[in-house]
Amino acid sequence: MLKTRVTERLKIEIPIIQGGMVWVAKARLAAAVSNAGGLGQIAVADMLDGGPTQLGEEIKKIKKLTSKPYGINVPLPMPGIEEFIRVGVEEGVKIFITSAGNPATYTKRLKNEGVTVMHVVPSVKLAKKAEDSGVDVIIAEGNEAGGHNGFDDVTTLCLIPQVVDAVKVPVVAAGGIADARGFVAAFALGAEGVQMGTRFVATHESIAHEKMKKAIVEANDTDTLITGRKVGPVRMLKNKLAQQIIEWESSGFDGPELLKKIGRDRARDALESGDIDDGSPMCGQIAGLIHDIPSSQEVIDRIIHGIREVKSRLDGILN
Repeated sequence: MLKTRVTERLKIEIPIIQGGMVWVAKARLAAAVSNAGGLGQIAVADMLDGGPTQLGEEIKKIKKLTSKPYGINVPLPMPGIEEFIRVGVEEGVKIFITSAGNPATYTKRLKNEGVTVMHVVPSVKLAKKAEDSGVDVIIAEGNEAGGHNGFDDVTTLCLIPQVVDAVKVPVVAAGGIADARGFVAAFALGAEGVQMGTRFVATHESIAHEKMKKAIVEANDTDTLITGRKVGPVRMLKNKLAQQIIEWESSGFDGPELLKKIGRDRARDALESGDIDDGSPMCGQIAGLIHDIPSSQEVIDRIIHGIREVKSRLDGILN
């Protein structure tokens, strides 16, 4: 067990949080991470078709799979967000991870319901805003991360210490972390926990398509790029769709036109259906460090055991 303000506030044993990846962050994966001592979370962003009813079903599933703490990831600009929040509160969810939008909109209301609120930020400015809104924990995410990113391209190595210096609430580091070295580095920068997405996509409990998992394992350090800078930056594996999006952007398509050409469910096509060429295989730069598909328990165990090796190496340098 590792004790930090993050573990104390979330009531978890190990300060490792599974990211809220769309089409992947479902009850099975979230429960596996929570059972391993970390914090699993269910993503709401891909539930537009199923609506709040789908969220209720996933929460019921995770309650059967774990008695440990878990959270739900809620993008604030999402249509119908009020109903998703209502269902989460009524189902007894005690941890909400919000992102995008204004954290002040729902934080006070959630905290009045006894909910612990974390908010994802890509910059110091937004970290301060989140703290002023009353959030309990800030997740600072560098642009190495897979999926949706901030517009300012701040890397995790630069972002974390600046956020830690700017706020008093505990900070979780996200983006570019997959092993004990990244975990220790995050703590050296002042973080009190880490969030990992891509590493948990390539696990047994992840419902991502096997082609998606294989693509992560086979990726190297330069196999991702950021697309969609006009409508919202997204880091994904380089593929046919990514090249098309870059060409469309270069051709002068504005935001609405670009979204229309990209179409819906591209991430679902890749992550759920395995269309690695024409889908949007959201993935972080850390994929180059991922070489297998273990269980979530193994992922966390490796990090905990690896901390001692990293510490031993650092002690050798200091001596």
